[in-house]
Amino acid sequence: MEQTLVHVCRHGQVENPGHVLYGRLPGFGLSDLGRRMADRLGEHFADVPVTHLRTSPLQRARETLAPIAARHPGLAPVVDQRLIEAANALEGRSFGRFNERLLLPGNLRHLYNPLRPSWGEPYPLVAARMLTAITDAAAAAGPGGRAVLVSHELPIWMARRAAEGRPLVHNPVARECRLASVTTFTVVEGRIAAVDYAEPAADLAAGTRRLLRRPGM
Repeated sequence: MEQTLVHVCRHGQVENPGHVLYGRLPGFGLSDLGRRMADRLGEHFADVPVTHLRTSPLQRARETLAPIAARHPGLAPVVDQRLIEAANALEGRSFGRFNERLLLPGNLRHLYNPLRPSWGEPYPLVAARMLTAITDAAAAAGPGGRAVLVSHELPIWMARRAAEGRPLVHNPVARECRLASVTTFTVVEGRIAAVDYAEPAADLAAGTRRLLRRPGM
């Protein structure tokens, strides 16, 4: 039984001086540091025998994939809607430096159930679409192949927890999915057999400030 590896990268740092919860909004591309992170991922996969490329449709994800795709010019990247950021009813808002505006009366109706979550796409749906995208990418890569995907923190973390048989409800601060990280799913006969994690841009990500968590992040 041949193993197929599906490397799911989180995008690089986003240019977001207003600290907006950008979610699925258009127009949020990589910062200068984010482009350096993307270049690092390009270097990381330069000598890997990649057989398939796939990305979320959002700008930051496509810009992160670009240096990887440039190293593998024979592959046409596939845009996959299932890799998109989780839906969030609060996107487009800035809640202030310390999230003080999050608790305004108009926002509270979105926050009553952190297990669903009530502010956006339920965790089980995120996990299900991600796992299907991952196994489809493995099939496209072929037995013994390597696929590289670019997605977003919460969807990647949901896929990992589901693949490892862990509860989807979690503490967001404890996620192991830093900017430009690589979560690798080993797929055997359409089933995920193992999950590994690496940070090719760890030195670059170390200089980023972890923002206070907001719903859906």
